[in-house]
Amino acid sequence: MEVLKNAIQFVLDLGAPVFVPLIMIIVGLIVRMKLRDAFSSALTLGLAFIGMNMVVGFMMDSISPAAQEFVKNSGINLNAIDGGWTPMSTLAWAWPLAFLMFPVQILINLLMLALKQTNTLNVDLWNVWGKIFTAVLVIGVSGNIPLAFLIAAIQVVLELKMGDVNQKQIQKLTQIRGVTCTHGMTLFNVFLYPINRLLDYIPFFNKHIDANWLKQKLGIFAENHVMGFIIGVLIGTFAQYPPQKILILGVQAAAALTLFPMVARLFMEALAPLSDSISDYMKRKYSDRQLYIGLDWPFMAGCNELWVAMIIWVPITLLWAVILPGNNILPFGGIINLSLAVPALIVTGGNLLRMIVLGVLTTPVFLYVATFFAPTITNLAKDTHVINVKDGQFLSWSSIELPDFRYLFAQASNIVHGEFLGLVLAIGWLGLFYWYYKGMQKRADQLSTELDGTSHHMSV
Repeated sequence: MEVLKNAIQFVLDLGAPVFVPLIMIIVGLIVRMKLRDAFSSALTLGLAFIGMNMVVGFMMDSISPAAQEFVKNSGINLNAIDGGWTPMSTLAWAWPLAFLMFPVQILINLLMLALKQTNTLNVDLWNVWGKIFTAVLVIGVSGNIPLAFLIAAIQVVLELKMGDVNQKQIQKLTQIRGVTCTHGMTLFNVFLYPINRLLDYIPFFNKHIDANWLKQKLGIFAENHVMGFIIGVLIGTFAQYPPQKILILGVQAAAALTLFPMVARLFMEALAPLSDSISDYMKRKYSDRQLYIGLDWPFMAGCNELWVAMIIWVPITLLWAVILPGNNILPFGGIINLSLAVPALIVTGGNLLRMIVLGVLTTPVFLYVATFFAPTITNLAKDTHVINVKDGQFLSWSSIELPDFRYLFAQASNIVHGEFLGLVLAIGWLGLFYWYYKGMQKRADQLSTELDGTSHHMSV
């Protein structure tokens, strides 16, 4: 047992930018890539992860202080601190049984592949902390460890099924074959899907408005750097910054929106050779099957709609935080809401207008769930002594991933205390998941012909 814990700790110390490329080298050699090609692709992938982390960190460091200043000027007193995802992962790994989640995820994935219940190989093992965090929240609500592992295992299964059914949509968005996203945040697609379907009945929302459409209509004002500058200036103005700081924030936002697609191209450069090799290998060995590589979200970062929507949501999130009755969290570390942006991008197919609307309508879900879990997270921080929280304050995460799943299934675990409402709601959520899965399957079938035709044309 101690050997397993040490091995897992070694993996954690490597971090995603090193560990995931190592897995990719192994996969590449299995599918008969030359060592030099596998190494080059894997190293480029590691560079892409580091580059994306740097740019995301730069943008958050620029915008978060302005967001905090905005709320401060409003005079609202919110006593739950938004630590973002980093403290949450620290708390997750502080759980004594956390290391057991590695073999749980790997065994479920291999079993589902063997039984042909998934075509996705999830190599994003570093983000296993998301399942651990779910388990910890369940224990905080019900105190039941077996149910915590069961719900975390359900999350693993659903992530793989999401990876399967979303792959064609993601391929269309990124132009990268054979890769999908297995991050748990995609489970929020289930909540967004019914709202997106309702928008189908409003003619105004049936026009596909993406970054390219904006460029055609708005010209230079829709270019990444100009749009980033304008949005940054507006956020600085809302924060009542002096003119100098407003202009600096505008340039910083412009830099971030310009750099994101540049870094994203590294993901395409890294993943294309591996994807081609896997595709050729599967055709030779298993002509009736496809294999998708499940990764974290950053390979999708070349979609400009992602970043435009997230920056537009910043003042909207702050406004919701100020006016929502019962909200207790001040958005800061999670003010850039990737947990909403990535699902919205997939569900809408990159329709920027719909993404913005979905963000406006569903941001309260994140704030309320973050408020709900704040006492649980705070107690965990105090019990583990890994994060210091002052008396009278709470710790949480304003853009907590898969908020609907975590809230409903944590409540479902209260069945051990004779409470059945949470279980009923969780079963209802699974019904929505089934609806989403069937709907995206039809979408995938439609896209298959289109994408196969495009691939054939490119190869010719």
